[in-house]
Amino acid sequence: MNLRLPGLGGLRRPRRLMAAAAAVVVIAGAGTWTAVADDDAPSVRRADRVVDMGDGVRIDTSYFTSGTSGRRPAVLLGHGFGGSKNDVRQQAEDLARDGYAVLTWSARGFGRSTGKIGLNDPKGEVADVSKLLDWLAKQPQVELDKAGDPRVGMAGGSYGGAIALLAAGYDDRVDAIAPAITYWNLADALFPNGVFKKLWAGIFVNTGGGCGRFEKQICAMYDRVAESGTPDAQARAMLEERSPSAVGDRIKVPTLLVQGQSDSLFPLDQADAAAKAIRANGAPVDVDWIAGGHDGGDMETGRIQERVRSWFDRYLKDDKSADTGSAFRVTRTLGTGTGDGEPRLSGVSADKYPGLEGDQRSIALTGREQSFANPAGANPPAVSALPGLGNAGGLAQLSSLGVGVSLDFPGQYAAFESALVRDDLQITGSPKVTVHVKATSDDAVLFAKLYDVGPGGATGQVLPSQLIEPLRVEGAKAGKDVTITLPAIDHEIDDGHRLRLVLASTDLGYASPTAPATYTVSLKGDLKVPTALGDTNAPPSLPAWVWWLPLAGALVALALVVTGRRRTAAPAAPDPALAEVPLQITDLSKRYAKSADRYAVKDLSFRVEKGQVLGLLGPNGAGKTTTLRMLMGLIKPDGGEIRVFGHAIAPGAPVLSRVGAFVEGAGFLPHLSGRENLELYWRATGRPPEDAHMDEALQIAGLGDALARAVRTYSQGMRQRLAIAQAMLGLPDLLILDEPTNGLDPPQIREMREVMIRYAAAGRTVIVSSHLLAEVEQTCTHLVVMDHGQLVQAGPVEDIVGSGDTLLVGTATPVDEPVVEKVAALPGVASAVRADEGLLVQLDADGTPQRLVAELVRLDVPVQSVGPHRRLEDAFLTLIGAEA
Repeated sequence: MNLRLPGLGGLRRPRRLMAAAAAVVVIAGAGTWTAVADDDAPSVRRADRVVDMGDGVRIDTSYFTSGTSGRRPAVLLGHGFGGSKNDVRQQAEDLARDGYAVLTWSARGFGRSTGKIGLNDPKGEVADVSKLLDWLAKQPQVELDKAGDPRVGMAGGSYGGAIALLAAGYDDRVDAIAPAITYWNLADALFPNGVFKKLWAGIFVNTGGGCGRFEKQICAMYDRVAESGTPDAQARAMLEERSPSAVGDRIKVPTLLVQGQSDSLFPLDQADAAAKAIRANGAPVDVDWIAGGHDGGDMETGRIQERVRSWFDRYLKDDKSADTGSAFRVTRTLGTGTGDGEPRLSGVSADKYPGLEGDQRSIALTGREQSFANPAGANPPAVSALPGLGNAGGLAQLSSLGVGVSLDFPGQYAAFESALVRDDLQITGSPKVTVHVKATSDDAVLFAKLYDVGPGGATGQVLPSQLIEPLRVEGAKAGKDVTITLPAIDHEIDDGHRLRLVLASTDLGYASPTAPATYTVSLKGDLKVPTALGDTNAPPSLPAWVWWLPLAGALVALALVVTGRRRTAAPAAPDPALAEVPLQITDLSKRYAKSADRYAVKDLSFRVEKGQVLGLLGPNGAGKTTTLRMLMGLIKPDGGEIRVFGHAIAPGAPVLSRVGAFVEGAGFLPHLSGRENLELYWRATGRPPEDAHMDEALQIAGLGDALARAVRTYSQGMRQRLAIAQAMLGLPDLLILDEPTNGLDPPQIREMREVMIRYAAAGRTVIVSSHLLAEVEQTCTHLVVMDHGQLVQAGPVEDIVGSGDTLLVGTATPVDEPVVEKVAALPGVASAVRADEGLLVQLDADGTPQRLVAELVRLDVPVQSVGPHRRLEDAFLTLIGAEA
């Protein structure tokens, strides 16, 4: 998991860059300084300097200015955890062009800065910011409020957002802030309701480079809590004193809070607490809930950066005409747009932030008193969010598209349901419910979640944003009433759906008691749901590309779990005549959401046989991705059917256990080795270890000794091959690969090609969707070409490629242009152009190769060979009616 995130700092995947070497000078003992010319953006000047903080720590900085001389406000940009100043360089350059002096820096322990990671220690990282403000106050380009006090704002995402809040509390020279997807109280974030968020905490430590990279007391605290599984008072105190909440009463500057809806690390309640505290101090506060977060999704890059710039224009430049936006805005997903995997985002706004309680609506739940088990070792754990796969894919946003990926094990949870919802219900905020809990142990740890259940029942349930609420119930032996505040969400419950409250005893992301126990839960009142903004709608914004593609192995793992643990209504009977046919699609159709006549896929039919490597081709919007999603049982077709080895495909169909899939952007836990990632994935399927055939899959993928290394050390090519190996676990008879060569260099692409060919050579079948037509031509045996959701052509590669009317005439020496013109004028020749090998000649309806050769000999063209020439690219462009 990359905690640097595609957040406010550039809102893109961060890169580790080496600073260029430069001359070094010493200025007044403040540190060593380097000046670096920026060739990429000549209008922006950048100076790189290393500053001595006075305690032996050296902080690496970059200073950006642009335009003519004169003073202007300054902006400090912080980076995310695990990153460096390089991650925010693009945003720094953009702000410099907008008339700001911008300073970026790598925090202690990151990038080229020295020192130990202190989790924004007031005596460490926060004190560093004050020294950077001292330096800014001395720069001739920076506007001053008074001597030593620069006019300055701060922005940053995650770790960088927290330092902006902290600096505003500790140093009154900070004038405005725009923190994004960050925490208000780190103890509450990592120890919610007294439960240890173990998976995220482990990712934090490993993303920082291991426990030894942190201050000793932090390392000791982590070791203690991770071993016991229970946070203690000392651990809470340490994290709280390094949290913005510790100085909440001192933050009195205009604050734009950007928080992610897809975020199990720092949920929306963190921004809510910050908004309440800062507004109580009399400062202006706006709140923006974006579609993305630490669990993935759309970070709304352009919109957020523009809003931050306007915020600083208003409060740093004192530009009263700057549009800072509404007091509250929430992004909603309105289904797919005009192309595959392109959800449309819409903004809903209000002139007042409603908080998380909003206008309450009571919904009755039904269900008797229920008892369930906390299993020994808290294993197997239920699955909600999957930290570590967020930026690679982000499972949380699938819920906004109606796809459920959560799992609760029978006998390990209690469930209570509402009646059918009549009229759509928009939940915006934190639902609440009171239950009575009794346990055979002194303490009980429960995980509360509120599902949106469609007509399909348990198989159609969706956990909004994949968020759950853990809670520790002390003194549970005697029994007690507990009011549960569920995670804040913005989610619409459609007419005819139900709400299902589930209380589970385990969850993959959290530490649970390892001793077996029995929990008994009963309802003590109705469910209260906040409905603020339920009837407010804004015009949709421009379509924004959001991921659904990077589901990687996580989705497949959960699909396999569902296959093994759940059973849907009885599917259509298997067709014995197709028992040996890997795939047959018949009259498949899928309409766009809320459209009766617009199709993503329409009347699609084709068949795939054993041993084939089939290439699925088509331009963007052709319907390829929608077809693959229906094939994997992720969405239901509106018409037609898909049969895999004779079995009809539906969500949870048992035959899906014979299907392996890799979709672009696989995500792995970076601190684990390649083998450990694969073993964890397979355990999540619930299938016996011997069924994995791990050694055989690894041999085909060719990963070698790299399996023992941490995934964070892998190249892109190694990650891709690890993802392929993950899809191959269990040696599925049908392997589906979507853009498997993305981001690979030519040698890695060749290796990936060999992997696919080796896999199919054993009698299995591979379906690959790719835009690299030259690779498809070399790898695939058969093709299916789609356009506008319909089949254009299907068949063997050689039949599709070899049906052209262009000839390649090989010549002993290059052909001069006058000769080319004479050839083009010959009877039966439509056109002729020079090529590296000689001539490319296209014949018209009257032309024949024999006649052409005779004419070339007459013109003294040094002919060495003549043969058909048609690349797959040419055939593809011809089939879809595009121009080459």
